[in-house]
Amino acid sequence: MTTLKVHDIESAPEGSKGLLENSQKSFGMIPGLHGVLAASPQILEAYQTLHKLFTETSFNNDELTVVWQTINVEHACHYCVPAHTGIAKMMKVDDAITEALRNETPLVDEKLEALRTFTLSVVRNRGNVTQEDLDTFYAAGYGEQQVLEIILGLSQKVISNYTNHIAHTPVDAPFQGFAWSK
Repeated sequence: MTTLKVHDIESAPEGSKGLLENSQKSFGMIPGLHGVLAASPQILEAYQTLHKLFTETSFNNDELTVVWQTINVEHACHYCVPAHTGIAKMMKVDDAITEALRNETPLVDEKLEALRTFTLSVVRNRGNVTQEDLDTFYAAGYGEQQVLEIILGLSQKVISNYTNHIAHTPVDAPFQGFAWSK
């Protein structure tokens, strides 16, 4: 059941039309999430901007996926977990990483597991991490920049995960084969 309207270019407010056209060009479709966000041009623009900025951080594709999916799974987002499973495949992320994240099992790569663990700590503790959490994260090879970049990724995911919970956004056809529930 969808509780918020999923807009297309014609039904969207004027301020969202160009943003949805950009989504269409980028993805070959308008993702349902973008259609829901279109009701507010400001949140759609914020989401697209945060996404662009997060993909330009120091994280590689595996690390981006770890941050995104860790948050998606922790927030139990029925829409974002399948979407980011498909996105991870497009980004050539090893399926073993994606499956471990979806199933909440430890990652084999110790550095990626440290990233997953620290991201979970940030989410679960609403940013109130311990010095021990930071020290462990730093010992894995990350630094202050990556702490802040996780917060950037979390900002993007709060917009999408919370919106999808409220909207009950239908999973887009290309990602339905990756359906997931907690």
